[in-house]
Amino acid sequence: MILKCAIIDDEPLAADLLASYAKKLPMLDLRGTYNSAITAMKDLRENPVDLLFLDIQMPELSGLEFARILPRQTKVVFTSAFSQYAVDGYKVNALGYLLKPISYEDFMAVTNRAFEVLNNEQQTTLLTQDKFIFVKSDYKLVKVELDDILYIEGLKDYVKIYRKDKRPILSLINMKKIDETLPHPDFLRVHRSFIVHMCKLDMVDRGRIVFGEEFIPISESYKAEVQRFLDGHTLM
Repeated sequence: MILKCAIIDDEPLAADLLASYAKKLPMLDLRGTYNSAITAMKDLRENPVDLLFLDIQMPELSGLEFARILPRQTKVVFTSAFSQYAVDGYKVNALGYLLKPISYEDFMAVTNRAFEVLNNEQQTTLLTQDKFIFVKSDYKLVKVELDDILYIEGLKDYVKIYRKDKRPILSLINMKKIDETLPHPDFLRVHRSFIVHMCKLDMVDRGRIVFGEEFIPISESYKAEVQRFLDGHTLM
């Protein structure tokens, strides 16, 4: 996966430094370097990028103002010489914040994070469209229809995928990885050890999700998200 990126910074030296960093990383395709948000506006609306390194303090149109009119799919990493802008950056859902002077190590770290986030989003989009995954089990690749999954149990380094009217599948997958990959909110993490296909549950009884004779606990840390899903599907 190659990320299309652009840089906006009214300080030429800062913009050139970030451009030199971007050209070192094979995962980045630098599509443009701009010295103001105004000059970048037309290009980035007609040809959106995946990742934008955006200075906050700029004349005419600040980075914070510009971020609010970007296409939703563009991830933003703010850059600034002033740390107090970090909180404002996260209010507009910035992916990251780089404090000047920016080191190559920090630039690479935030780029790696962007790559992971966008890769997971792409996988989730494909899964939502195709509605199946392949998992490794007993040295085989097994196709699993998402609609067949009831719930997934984490067992140390493995997960056990329980399916409707089929045998469970044991696979060497990290729970965090499968949680990030499966489409939300159809699939929700309800406990450190359980991911549930919420459209398939039979009932919720005293803080537990019921599948036939099986009871899955809802832990305190995931209760709010589960409740939001239930509230959105409950007739009062």
